[in-house]
Amino acid sequence: MSRIGRQPIELVGGVSADIAGSKVTVRGPKGQLDFQLRDGITVTQDGNVLQVHRASDKREHKSLHGTSRSVIQNMVIGVTQGYEKKMEMVGVGYKAEVKGRDLSLAVGFPKPKTIPIPSGVEVAVDKQTVITITGINKEALGQFAAAVRRVRPPEPYKGKGIKFVGEQILRKVGKTTGK
Repeated sequence: MSRIGRQPIELVGGVSADIAGSKVTVRGPKGQLDFQLRDGITVTQDGNVLQVHRASDKREHKSLHGTSRSVIQNMVIGVTQGYEKKMEMVGVGYKAEVKGRDLSLAVGFPKPKTIPIPSGVEVAVDKQTVITITGINKEALGQFAAAVRRVRPPEPYKGKGIKFVGEQILRKVGKTTGK
């Protein structure tokens, strides 16, 4: 049995869960999130504890068991504490700004790149080079952060680009002369 899948999920801090067939809805102080369970995975609630079960020991059910439990746990954390990712831009003239529901990035291209901000995700820009992304849905937040990083990934020679705060960039030595 999955070590992660068999761990119980505790609902604390004003969090409630509704299970309707194969749909799990988690409500908390910061909002509400929904998750559609796949076939063969069920969730039971006993007081303030959720337990994820699988129908059989098939490979597909085993792989979905722990994943489903982790997604529901992330939903509980999201509606109570929320998630945050910080990104920094390294490079001369690089800057970011929020225009309505779009993030505009000037990162060395002739025109600024514009990325639409998905619903449920909030973006704040500090000092024009530090981007703070917050939200309750860990998956949507991670997907948006990856899309921002994809605009100008950090390069290994000078480290210029968009990176996560605290991320270590593997640096390469530049060209040397032939003598």
